[in-house]
Amino acid sequence: MLKSILTGYIDMALTRAEYDKLEDGTFSGRIPGCKGVIAFGKTLRECEDELQSTLEDWIFVGLKLGHPLPVIDGFDLNKEPVYESVAAM
Repeated sequence: MLKSILTGYIDMALTRAEYDKLEDGTFSGRIPGCKGVIAFGKTLRECEDELQSTLEDWIFVGLKLGHPLPVIDGFDLNKEPVYESVAAM
């Protein structure tokens, strides 16, 4: 199955996620290499969902502001788009 570059980037970033169970029984998660991407949840599943949402927001803000994003498993969101002429269609 062919994935979009954004979906592939998110999937690969989430495979790097690290989770900890905190003293109060809640969970924290982070993605090494993605500075500031951290999330918390009452359950591991809630933490995973929140981490994915945080990652997606982090990517969109980074792209909008022109911040360099880390290349993850060959997925490079920093490349400038290549436009083809309408005649190529």
